[in-house]
Amino acid sequence: QVHLVESGGGSVTSGGSLRLSCAASGFTSSSTCIGWFRQAPGKEREGIAAMYFAYNSPYYGDSVKGRFTIAQDNVKKITYLQMNSLKPEDTAMYYCAAAAQGVTGSILDPSEYNNWGQGTQVTVSS
Repeated sequence: QVHLVESGGGSVTSGGSLRLSCAASGFTSSSTCIGWFRQAPGKEREGIAAMYFAYNSPYYGDSVKGRFTIAQDNVKKITYLQMNSLKPEDTAMYYCAAAAQGVTGSILDPSEYNNWGQGTQVTVSS
């Protein structure tokens, strides 16, 4: 099991930036994947960024590519999501999640992940 705690959400105006953090504890291995997901009211949970815990090889959803960056501090076991050029449509609850044994399908598919944080709200106003 991997325990995850997110922080860093808040409210910004359009064009602003936020950095989310996800602190992980518990067992991790070289195959563990860490991902960031978001869910807006009435919409399905969307995978926006993910990477293998041990490798600097990020994956991004099309909606955030070029604006968001996922990064990993392997020593502290903290995963960051730097969000730039924020838009009102980025407003959602943001979650980090871990697939302790890796994924068999898409690394951005929420159903591949079995450990979830409590979420942090991001609100972008126009």
